Formats: sequence, C-alpha cells, structure tokens
Amino acid sequence: MPIAAIVADFYRRFGYEPLLVRAPGRINLIGEHTDYNDGLVLPAAIDKEIFFAVGLNGGETVRLVAFDKADTYEVAVADVSPSNHLWANYLLGIVAQFQAHGVAVPGFDCVFGGNVPMGAGMSSSAAIECGLAFALNELLHTGFDRMTLAKMGQQAEHIYAHVMSGLMDQFASLYGRAGHVVRLDCRSLDYEYFPFAADQYHLVLCNSGVKHSLASTEYNKRRQECMQGVATLQKNYPKIKSLRDATLAQIEAGRAVLGDVVYRRCRYVVQENQRVQEACYALEANDMAAVGQAMYASHAGLRDDYQVSCLELDALVEMARPLPGVLGARMMGGGFGGCTINLVAAALVDTFVAAMEKAFEQRFQQKLETYHTTIVGGVSELQGAAVAA
Repeated sequence: MPIAAIVADFYRRFGYEPLLVRAPGRINLIGEHTDYNDGLVLPAAIDKEIFFAVGLNGGETVRLVAFDKADTYEVAVADVSPSNHLWANYLLGIVAQFQAHGVAVPGFDCVFGGNVPMGAGMSSSAAIECGLAFALNELLHTGFDRMTLAKMGQQAEHIYAHVMSGLMDQFASLYGRAGHVVRLDCRSLDYEYFPFAADQYHLVLCNSGVKHSLASTEYNKRRQECMQGVATLQKNYPKIKSLRDATLAQIEAGRAVLGDVVYRRCRYVVQENQRVQEACYALEANDMAAVGQAMYASHAGLRDDYQVSCLELDALVEMARPLPGVLGARMMGGGFGGCTINLVAAALVDTFVAAMEKAFEQRFQQKLETYHTTIVGGVSELQGAAVAA
C-alpha cells in the first residue's frame, strides 16, 4: 500500500509521528459541466486515492514533499502565495484558505502521494486539496464541517490553480459513501445518496491517453458561454438566474438571439440536468439499463452540443457500445482527453477490458490504460492497522 512508503519517507525526513489521511479521487456517473451552472451532479468517491502524512513541526515553515515526483517545496507560513511550483499550489491554496478563515496556521510538514492518475479526469487535484484540508482541520482542531472544507478546496483551485471549477470534485472526495453515488444540488448544496448495484455492475474507466491540456482554457470559455446565455435569456425571462432555471422551451424560443454556439451550450446543460434526474429514478428502481442509456445520451450531448470531446473519447464510446455486458459509456470530466466511464456487467469486466485493449491498439497504435474502480467512502483518517495492510 503506498501509504507505508509515504509514512517511512516522513519519518526519514522529519523524525516524528504524523497524522495519516486518505483522500479519494472520484468518478462522475452523469452530470457533466452542470455544477457551475447551479445544476445536478451524480459523483462517487473511488478507490484511487492520495495518501498524506502531515504533522505540525513547531516552526513557521511549511515543508511539502510530493512523494511520487520526488520533489519538495518550502515556504514560510507568512509568505504563502501562488508559486511556480504547480503541484504545490493546490496545497498552498488550502493554507491560504485557512488563513482567510482567520486561522493562524503554524509550520507543518506534509508528504503526499498515491494512485489517482493525473490528467485522467478523476480529480487528483481535489483529492490533494481535500486531504490536506481534512488533515489541518484535525491537527488544528478548527472544527470546520466537510462542506466548508469542500468550499476551501474549490477556492484553492480558483485562486491558486486558476481553474474556475464547480464544487463537485471536492464534495465527492469528502462526502463519498461506499456502494453509493451521491446527487448534489449545486445551488442549494442539498445532497442525497443512491445505491449503486455494485454486486451486479462495475464502473470501468478507459483512458484515452490524451492529456486534457485544453481543458482549463476551454473550461473557462464554456463557463463564459453559459453566463452569456443566462444574460441573453434574462432579457425575456428575468427570473432566470442560472441555466438551472431555464427550460428547453425557453432556450428554443431564444435560439435566434442566443446564436448557434451559446444555444447549444444552454440546451446541453438543461438536458443534462434532466438526465441526472432520470438516472436517479433508474438507480432507485435498479434499472441499470436506463442508467446506461442516460450515459450514452450524455456523451452525445458533450460531443455535439458542448463540444468538449475528442476523437479518442468518441472512439472509446463507440468501441464499448456493441460489447457484451456494456450498458452505457460516456466521456467523463472536463473533456478534451481523460477517460470514458463504462457501466459493465461484473461478470464480463475482464472480457470487456480485453476487447477494448485490442480495439484501441488496432485503431490508435497505443496501449489502453483501464481502471477498475470500487466506490468507497470519503476522506478519512488512517489508523496504524490500515497502514500495515
């Protein structure tokens, strides 16, 4: 288990006993690009995790160690600000959030690393933010609830990584429940858990191998296009505060003034919120075939209306569609790369992976990375027995 190596590295460097924390990455079953439009999302925490060893060092310096990168960063607590060390910014952003909440953060040491693939759309950045936020909350006895910690992670992402993300990634990492997906209303922050039939169906991720380098600029552009749509719709429908308030009929009626691109962005968001609701009804009824159909429809919307897919992602969805045991597939995450998420009958997962690996290599002349995921609980402290396991 990676945590054992991280603990050993902490002892070697700093020589005292740390607090141990695990912070999971996430999948999102359905509900993409809806979070920053006050919409609905349906994520779950998964067993791809970042592990932390964190302790107060009695000084005034923050000492950070990225175990997997074999890299370090140090800064005086009083001098915490965005740095050129990109990985460190996710952690420094959390320190700044505690300071912004009136906490006098003392010097601390942190070694972290794990198995959340970077750039694959499983929110490694949110896991890093939430893991440190949880650890500092415990060590400093600040008593912040999990929603506050999630919002701190989101603000760290905005201010220190310059990605204007919604709250879903941090929420999923902190609020995950084993065997369940969780629907978050990104406006009210109400949430509800829905059982996922994990004994019958598994979620398998297929990595396109394309790093979503366009994601941050195009992501911010999509946000702007949605805001433009709201501003246009408000002229006729003043009660529309976000796309969450808009109906398909209103968007169709405003098609000419919205313009083709903004019209399609708005249509996608409204339809995706409907698909999240449909998927929740289907999960309650254990109608996994209906969940799968909603996933396929989500991908088509992301490809055609929101235009955040790419050749490899589209190909992976089409390769999966005819395979036995596959109920649904779609691109997951910000887009322009990363993974597809596939709903597959548990007994046929190995057959699915073998077929996908063969088809992908034939088409793109490169090996396909796949991740077989299990839905787990959210951020938590690790005890000694778990480390030894």
